[in-house]
Amino acid sequence: MGSLAGLLRELGHEVSGSDVAFDPPMGPALKSWGIRCVEGFDPEHLSPAPDLVVIGNVCRRDNPEAAAARERGLETTHIAGALQRFALPATAPLVVAGTHGKTTTSALCAWLLYSCGREPGFLIGGIPNNFGRSFRKAGRPDDAPDEAEVPPQSWPRARPFVIEGDEYDTAYFEKTAKFLHYGAEVAIITSIEHDHIDIYPTFEAYQDAFRRFVSSIPRRGLVVANAADPVVAQLVGEHANARISWFALADEDTGSVRPDWVAALGDSETTETRFDVVAGGAACGRFAFSLTGRHNVKNALAALAATAQGYGTALEDLRQGLRNFTGVRRRQELLGRPRGVFVYDDFAHHPTAVRETLLALRLRHPGRRLLAVFEPRSATACRNLHQRDYVHAFAPADEVLLAPLGRPNLPAAERLDVAELARQLEQQGKPARACESIDEIIAALVARATRGDAIALLSNGAFGGIHKRLLDALA
Repeated sequence: MGSLAGLLRELGHEVSGSDVAFDPPMGPALKSWGIRCVEGFDPEHLSPAPDLVVIGNVCRRDNPEAAAARERGLETTHIAGALQRFALPATAPLVVAGTHGKTTTSALCAWLLYSCGREPGFLIGGIPNNFGRSFRKAGRPDDAPDEAEVPPQSWPRARPFVIEGDEYDTAYFEKTAKFLHYGAEVAIITSIEHDHIDIYPTFEAYQDAFRRFVSSIPRRGLVVANAADPVVAQLVGEHANARISWFALADEDTGSVRPDWVAALGDSETTETRFDVVAGGAACGRFAFSLTGRHNVKNALAALAATAQGYGTALEDLRQGLRNFTGVRRRQELLGRPRGVFVYDDFAHHPTAVRETLLALRLRHPGRRLLAVFEPRSATACRNLHQRDYVHAFAPADEVLLAPLGRPNLPAAERLDVAELARQLEQQGKPARACESIDEIIAALVARATRGDAIALLSNGAFGGIHKRLLDALA
């Protein structure tokens, strides 16, 4: 919502917003963008009456301002509706969807298009380091918004707009997935694993959102899909009306699907990953970038396919753009090296994301100890849906520290059993501890970490402010 506010301000609108607090980093950023920030929720914040009230999905029907907007007959919408109305007209949306890799892949697409001179707009759930913020209007900064209808035969349109396609719902009054509202002309499907159990109680319900999304891409459009994910392969193969471009790593099993884009990992240094690309059966040469891990190579491959095929960008230009990509905050982000201990912050919380992140950090620090610190915080991570999967997810780590559940009020029968997870890891010979507080975690890390070790702080939330506190304590 903060990024949407910044985007709307950049588009020339007067924007104000209410929240319980405006903490760093978003609070100061909002104010620097010229947005009026009002603490607390009060109907008086809607006087004088705004032209439009955008309601985030954290708000419930009884939110004082949401209720006042209804009672006064004010026009309301949600984040997806605001994007449809103000940011997406006369653009060709590129929507990145999937359980994993959305933020990094979206940032890659935005940067690759920008580095090739395509002036994309974007709205991304993380902050791409190359841009320093998570939003941008389409076109050059001095371009006036173009409200003219662009004829379909001109596809791909001149102005791409990259959106991280969230499958979460929009608002209390509109319970469909956000990505269904964006009118995607190019789509990437990275992976499909059951997530957001609070919205999609069954895997079938979760898949149905993706079926609707894939079938909505027009015939003139493009779906770039992970051939090595059996669920993606079946769902896209059965429901896509648009062209399909499959991608995979050279050593992955893709069943009966023949990938159009293939990446083969080459020799990599700890500071750079290199891979060779074959597209449509033709060798395209070697590509390199600063990110680590097989999953990031696949993210890059998907971005290359979408930007080259979907928007006509030259591979040679993309090659240079990829080399200059510097990643996304909170994705394997090195926070510091106090006393020679590498401390990383990462958003990983699903078992697959945890495993892939730890594997990538293992590649970056070969022969060194890797300590994983995990806070189960999301609605899915706090439930026992993936109790067994987490045991395998932490396999790349040498030691594991587990924080208390971020949602302790869940029914006992539904909760992830953190103590049991630690016990199962211990049974496999891996030192593990279920900690009762952030203080206990910090004390354990200060006692255990030595020069050359790497610490991975894994959480999709603020993790109780552990990041700065740990850096200070280690120092």
